[in-house]
Amino acid sequence: MKTNQKLAISTVLAAMLLGLGGCAGMSAQDKSTAVGAGAGAVAGAVLTGGSAVGTVGGAAVGGIIGHEVGKE
Repeated sequence: MKTNQKLAISTVLAAMLLGLGGCAGMSAQDKSTAVGAGAGAVAGAVLTGGSAVGTVGGAAVGGIIGHEVGKE
């Protein structure tokens, strides 16, 4: 794995973990959206070799999927 790719994945994971720390007052749907966005960002980064466009695109798609899954 390239150094840039490792850095991108580490940065996304750290941001996701820090962001999820503030989820105490969020609804279940909001939490699902946040988790989906984080997972999508990691997947996008891995699939595109750490590309910023792939990371952002993965976060957007993951957030949408998480939002829909979290609906009651």
